[in-house]
Amino acid sequence: MSIQTVNPYTNKVVKSFEEMTDKVVDTLLEKSEKTFKEWKKTGYPERAKLLRKVAKLMRDKKESLAKIITLEMGKLIAQAEGEILLSADIFDYYANNSADFLADKHLKPEFGSAYIRFSPIGIILGIEPWNFPFYQVARFAAPNIMVGNTVLVKHASMVPQCAIAIEELFIEAGAPAGLYTNLLISGKRASALVADKRIKGVSLTGSEEAGASIATEAGKNLKKSVLELGGSDAFIILDDANIDKAVEWGVIGRINNNGECCIASKRFIAVEAIADEFIKKFKEKLSNLVIGDPMNSKTELGPLSSEAAAVHIADQVKKSVDAGAKVLLGGTRSDREGAFMQPTILTDLNPNIPAYYEELFGPVASFYRVKDEQEAIDLANDSSFGLGCSVFTQDIERGKRVADKIDAGMVFINHPTWTQSDLPFGGTKGSGYGRELSELGIQEFVNKKLIRVSGLSDPF
Repeated sequence: MSIQTVNPYTNKVVKSFEEMTDKVVDTLLEKSEKTFKEWKKTGYPERAKLLRKVAKLMRDKKESLAKIITLEMGKLIAQAEGEILLSADIFDYYANNSADFLADKHLKPEFGSAYIRFSPIGIILGIEPWNFPFYQVARFAAPNIMVGNTVLVKHASMVPQCAIAIEELFIEAGAPAGLYTNLLISGKRASALVADKRIKGVSLTGSEEAGASIATEAGKNLKKSVLELGGSDAFIILDDANIDKAVEWGVIGRINNNGECCIASKRFIAVEAIADEFIKKFKEKLSNLVIGDPMNSKTELGPLSSEAAAVHIADQVKKSVDAGAKVLLGGTRSDREGAFMQPTILTDLNPNIPAYYEELFGPVASFYRVKDEQEAIDLANDSSFGLGCSVFTQDIERGKRVADKIDAGMVFINHPTWTQSDLPFGGTKGSGYGRELSELGIQEFVNKKLIRVSGLSDPF
């Protein structure tokens, strides 16, 4: 895939970039390794000062940075501005809390004393996706830089201007050269790069296929990896739910980021007693969405990230319909220029239909009726993914009991799956492993070193 900006609203190429040569990449790796040897000696206050500068620059440049996001991958402009603010919050969060997160942990052995010291390990490679081009990088880079690691970022080839802009923020904030390095290279070359001995760990957010490739390379080379892969989050509406609020949140959960979100609500599972009311109102709201230019503040649903993405999800819908699914709303591409897909609802799904198991990355919702709570749980768990899930009920204790039975890394009660700095993010099953954000996110790429002090007469 070439490295270029293609505006998905028009499908026109805006700008193209030359891929870095092997020699350039090697020089950048050398610099990152050299910088690590100095950066690991810095204290948390110095590291935090840098991250706070990056956060401030993000907020100061919010409008211009957001426009780059919208230009390159079609996110609604208000959501793009929100992503910039969320990313700045993540940098501030780790600047403010990392010293506590990484403080020595004292143990209580039977004899002598002991503690665990959290130490940096070196260069960490981040392979990041296009759908949240600033936020995904922030949650990878901020904790690792606070640990004392240096980072290399191979960003998605379709958001090169976002990738360059992030590196420029670090440069403007005064980061030493080699602390944060952007690599303009292909995904295949990034996978091969994992074998380089100078790289000590790798974190990927992306597809199952990409995750399997990176995990294979990391395993062969005995390196730690963190994978955040796809999701097909269930959105369960129980019989005692507030239906109007469930519909409101359901629409937001499905079409946020134009539906291209790993934690988007994708499988809507309604208990029979309230299914008719929910789907009637849900369909009505989706059918009335304002579709158009993502730069226009009045637009509610923009284009998908690329023409290829629009073609793919339209093909998924067609294959599912051919296999027996029914279209309750939409079902085809929008009749307009750009990478658009109509808001769509599929029903009558069963395990023989592709949409039953596949991740639908766009404004396409799957709707299911079930007889009771247990059947809703069973259906929610019948997925190769295990990222997030939502449960809507007015009985919070009931919601907690249901959440406990869901096979997912995150379960939200009365809210779509979402993210914030102080909540751990990650999944299970085909959705990957490891965690980002919160205190858990800073402990992935560290050496948890045991230091033990013994008396000369302590037993062996």
